[in-house]
Amino acid sequence: MSNVIETLGVAVKKSAKILATAPTKQINDVLNTTSRLLLEAEGELISANDADIVAARKAGRDDAFIDRLRLSRNRIQAISDSVKVVAELPDQVGEIISETERPNGLLIQKVRVPIGVIGMIYESRPNVTIDAACLCLKSHNAVILRGGSEAFETNKMLHSLIVKALKEHKLPQETVTFVDSTDRALVKDILNAVGVIDVLIPRGGKSLTDRVMNEAKMPVFAHLDGICHVYVDASAKADIARAVVVNSKMRRPGICGAAETLLLDAALPAPQKKDLLNQLIKAGCTIRGDETLLNLDSRIEPANDEDWTTEYLAPTISAKIVDGVEEAIAHINTYGSHHTDSILAEDPDAVARFLEGVDSGIVMHNASTQFADGGEFGMGAEIGISTGKLHARGPVALEQLTTYKYYVLGTGQIRD
Repeated sequence: MSNVIETLGVAVKKSAKILATAPTKQINDVLNTTSRLLLEAEGELISANDADIVAARKAGRDDAFIDRLRLSRNRIQAISDSVKVVAELPDQVGEIISETERPNGLLIQKVRVPIGVIGMIYESRPNVTIDAACLCLKSHNAVILRGGSEAFETNKMLHSLIVKALKEHKLPQETVTFVDSTDRALVKDILNAVGVIDVLIPRGGKSLTDRVMNEAKMPVFAHLDGICHVYVDASAKADIARAVVVNSKMRRPGICGAAETLLLDAALPAPQKKDLLNQLIKAGCTIRGDETLLNLDSRIEPANDEDWTTEYLAPTISAKIVDGVEEAIAHINTYGSHHTDSILAEDPDAVARFLEGVDSGIVMHNASTQFADGGEFGMGAEIGISTGKLHARGPVALEQLTTYKYYVLGTGQIRD
C-alpha cells in the first residue's frame, strides 16, 4: 500500500468512527447544504465540466461517453434534488431489524449498523461523486472516492462543495475523501487497502469491473455490464410495446439500464414486429438482427454471436426472434449480465414465468428498463446496480450500505 493511501486511510477510519454515531440532523444538514451549494456553483461546475469534455473530445471519446460525462443545468438541478431526497429519507442506522425473546429471558435484537469505510472506483459519470458521497454520509459510512481521469476537474469541484458542507456542520472533511491524483498506480494500492476499506464498489466499464473483482483484497459489490433485454410476448399490447421498446433503448442509450437486446416472440404478428423495428429505426437506432429479422426490414444489419453479449451504450440494439417466453428466458440467462430485463405481455402465465425464471437483480413487467435506478425505486439515489447475489442485489442505496450486529440483552443469565 502506498504512503498516499495509507495516510488517507488513517484519517478516513478515524472519521468513520465519528460519523457512525453522528446525529441524523447533523448529517441531514450537510446534505441539504450540499444540495444548495450545487445550485449556487452551477457556473463553476459547468466550466470545470467543459474542460473535461474538451479533453475527452481531444482523446477521441465517442458521443455516448461525452453524454455520460456531461453536466448541464438540468442535470445539476436533478443531482441537487436527489441529494434533498436522500436527506429526507429515514435514517436506517440503529433500526431494529428483528427482535426475539428466548425462553431463558434473553432478548436478541438484530440492529442495523454502518459498514465503515466504502471505497468507490468509477469512471466518467460525475454524478457518482455526489451520489456516493451522500448515500455514504446518510448511512453513516466514510468513503474514499477515486474517479476517472476523464472527469477529474468536475469531480474535484464537486468534492470541494461536499467538503465545504462538512466543515460548515462540523463533521471531519476526511469523511468524504477524494483521491486527488490521476496516477493509475493508486488503483492497485486501493485494491490492496485491506484494513482501510471494508467494501469496494466499482462503477464503469467491463475492464475496470473485471480488474476490481479479480484483484481486490476486500469484498466487492459488483456492478457488471448492463446487458439488458426487452422481451415482447405475443400477448403484448401494441401501444405499450411500441412506447416501452423505444424508451428502453433511446431515452438515454449510454446508461447501464438501456436495453441492449430486443427479443420478439415468433407468434407476434408480423405487422407488429415490423412496426416495432420501424419505430426504433425512426428514433435513430441501428438494429443488428438475426436472419429472420433481416427479411422483415432491409435496413437491419446482420448480427453475429458477439452482439448478444455487447453493451453498446449507444443507439444500437441487437434483436432476435424467440419461440415464446421459455426461449426468451433461456437467452437472457445465457447472454445477459443479471442486471435488468423486462417482459411486455398481458398473459399472466407468461409474466409469472418470466419474473420467476429470469436470473437478474431487476425483472420488470410492462415497464422501461430505464427505470433501473435507485432514485426511481424511491431510494433517493444509488451508487450502482449490483449484479451479484450476496448482501446487495439490484440498486445499491442506503439499506445496502449497512450491515447488522446482534444485541443480546440479559438479566444475569448463565448457560448450563
